[in-house]
Amino acid sequence: MDIIQQTMERITTQHHTNLKKVLQGDTDLSEVVLDLEKTLYEVGRQLLQETVETLDEKIRESPSRKKHWHIEKKGQIKTLYTAMGPVEYRRTYYRHKTTGEYAHLSDEHLGIKPHERMDDSLRSKLLKNATQMSYERAVAQEPQSGVTSRMSVMNVIRRLQTIPNEAVPMQPRPTPRTLYIEADEDHVALQQGKRGISKIVYVHEGYRSTTPQRKTLQQTRYFTDSQQSSEQLWLEVAQYLDTTYDMTQVEKIFLSGDGASWIKEGLNWIPKSIHVLDPFHLAKYLRSATNHKPYFAAPLWTYLRKGKREAVKELMEVLIKDTPNVQKRQELSKTRRYIFNHWSGIQHQQDPEYIGCSAEGHVSHILSARLSSRPMGWSEIGMQQMSRMRVFEYNGGNVDDYIKAAKKKQQKQDRAVKLDQRIVRQTLKSCHETRGNVTILNTGKKTGTATLLKAVRGI
Repeated sequence: MDIIQQTMERITTQHHTNLKKVLQGDTDLSEVVLDLEKTLYEVGRQLLQETVETLDEKIRESPSRKKHWHIEKKGQIKTLYTAMGPVEYRRTYYRHKTTGEYAHLSDEHLGIKPHERMDDSLRSKLLKNATQMSYERAVAQEPQSGVTSRMSVMNVIRRLQTIPNEAVPMQPRPTPRTLYIEADEDHVALQQGKRGISKIVYVHEGYRSTTPQRKTLQQTRYFTDSQQSSEQLWLEVAQYLDTTYDMTQVEKIFLSGDGASWIKEGLNWIPKSIHVLDPFHLAKYLRSATNHKPYFAAPLWTYLRKGKREAVKELMEVLIKDTPNVQKRQELSKTRRYIFNHWSGIQHQQDPEYIGCSAEGHVSHILSARLSSRPMGWSEIGMQQMSRMRVFEYNGGNVDDYIKAAKKKQQKQDRAVKLDQRIVRQTLKSCHETRGNVTILNTGKKTGTATLLKAVRGI
């Protein structure tokens, strides 16, 4: 366990060097931070190497190992990329005496799969980075790791597979009288010039005003998909509602969107739901329809709000007749069809309990910010996985916990050798004895460094 003493001395030496430079005015705080970071990463890699190699040694000494496994080859070198940088260590290769199977038992004990080259902590960091920025920048954010290829980030995401919409646990909560569901979609550029659609649906309980200009949705839960059928997406939403709320107590659910058929499909799956046309999309159509004759806008809006269907029909006919441009008349005819196809959804906007729709902003913030706001081409699986990762985070999911849970599930059939407890106790005792021999910890002087290291030691 000389590595512990070497580590303490290395940290102490670096601390004294930095302190001397500071007192002499030869450095500033930023340089001290960078020097300390470099030292701690180096020390961390050394400690990791020592930890793994000590484990390998103790497995070789284990009676359980000797009973079942034969040593095939010692000192095989492996490099594992971690958040602190590449760690190179030696381990032993074994062959099972009965089955003839081969394995690195120390790797199995640590949950390191064959041919695995990246630690889970680094994998988690790269995933978090990738949800906010390009793969290339995600790698650049971890320069100390030793990973340089953006393909490494893509491989990490592919290995994670697609995160289910229900990955964040659903907990029952008090049931409000009214619920709100909003839906929209992002149009994403795919490879080979294709276009894909990533759908988003979210449920909430209304909003509260945090400032005069800002409103915050309450108890929001997001769902997204780009590969499954619309029915499957709405089934997941319905399951969430049944798990979270007592649906017998819910009186009304407003389902808002731009009127797309896949959004209206939700009416078949969500009980007590009422379709409301998103006012944003209606306003966009009307602005475009009346921009050449703006004096038509006010009466058109008035008739729509009052539900005067025949008046709207007559006004649109006059507007079309008074428009000589053929292309503009075609646009007006499209607007007229849009209005009457979604007439009931427009009228539901007047319900006093309806609070509006912010789907356009949510699409922009959650999906478009990563998928379509910059020129890039996604694969279909890449679009699906990135959409799910973004939604997972917005639902409060933790990537670290998700990776750990997935790995724990895979390790249920782990056959790693159990170390004899006597060997464990002897190893820990040796560690304590070595730690007690660090010179600076045993001097009578109460220096700042000694106090710090004693705190680390637990004295």
